[in-house]
Amino acid sequence: MIIICKAGATENDVRAVVAKIEKAALRPHVSRGAERTVIGVIGDERRIRREAFLLMPGVENVIPVLKPYKLASREFHPTGTVVKVGEVEIGGKDVIIIAGPCSVESAGQIESAAASVRASGASLLRGGAFKPRTSPYAFQGLGEEGLKLLAAAREKTGLGIVTEVLESADVPVVAEYADMLQVGARNMHNTHLLRALARSGKPVLLKRNFSATMTEFLMSAEYLLSGGNPGVVLCERGIRTFVEYTRNTLDLNVVPAVKAASHLPIVVDPSHGTGRQDLVLPMSRAAIAAGADGLIVEVHPKPAEAFSDGEQSLTPAAFNDLMTEIGKVAGAVNRSIIQR
Repeated sequence: MIIICKAGATENDVRAVVAKIEKAALRPHVSRGAERTVIGVIGDERRIRREAFLLMPGVENVIPVLKPYKLASREFHPTGTVVKVGEVEIGGKDVIIIAGPCSVESAGQIESAAASVRASGASLLRGGAFKPRTSPYAFQGLGEEGLKLLAAAREKTGLGIVTEVLESADVPVVAEYADMLQVGARNMHNTHLLRALARSGKPVLLKRNFSATMTEFLMSAEYLLSGGNPGVVLCERGIRTFVEYTRNTLDLNVVPAVKAASHLPIVVDPSHGTGRQDLVLPMSRAAIAAGADGLIVEVHPKPAEAFSDGEQSLTPAAFNDLMTEIGKVAGAVNRSIIQR
């Protein structure tokens, strides 16, 4: 439930409400606005009665939160959240572009990719140091050496790093190098990893599992939020359907649906969503038109030689063309592409 305090509620009034919530072995979440203080109640609300709070001094209203995700809901947090990744803000008027190769392969490869996406206007650099692969024989990433190469590319370009973490034990070392930690689709339901990331203090890019409902998607975000990490950005990256001519089906319906249900920003991955170079641009345009707060796009200096996902990676020239095209769409929906 959400407890809305009166405009003239005193600090003692707020403390009394918080104490009552804690006495019921529930957790309060206090949000102070310019005119109102709102207190969210986290936990099993059956332990308390709505009427018990309505009669307290300073309380204006008590609203039940009907959705299973509390902290992620727009009922709890009516205004949209803006997540800061270094100097970059995701969730505001500007559309943020995250770009780079699927995997970090060498110093020359990642530095070339970083320089090219920076020149075209990307805001953040993506690159995998730890790679979850369907085949145990496929390239699994360079591990910590890959993280060091990403850090070196950041030093040269100024682009913040977004990279995936696979296991809870790896969170500290990845957090040491990365500016934003990514949860891949396979790990969306990995609650041990989500709890570790909640304690990391770093913003998290949470990718939707290819079979997850929107509610399941937001419940995974709830693990991060309830663990004390407010810096959550959702990512739609395609779902499994009967369609066979693309890698996945990019579910752009979820973008406006998430916007209506949640305050969290959402970006779209047209690379994994389609698995095809030729579809990345049209689906990028569509994603921004649908209201996405950003894109995460795979770009490789030589896609034909990529260790992973070359078939869905853009060349630097194609990425530059994409940046020009999506800028027009962003302007048409009263947004802009921020360029570093």
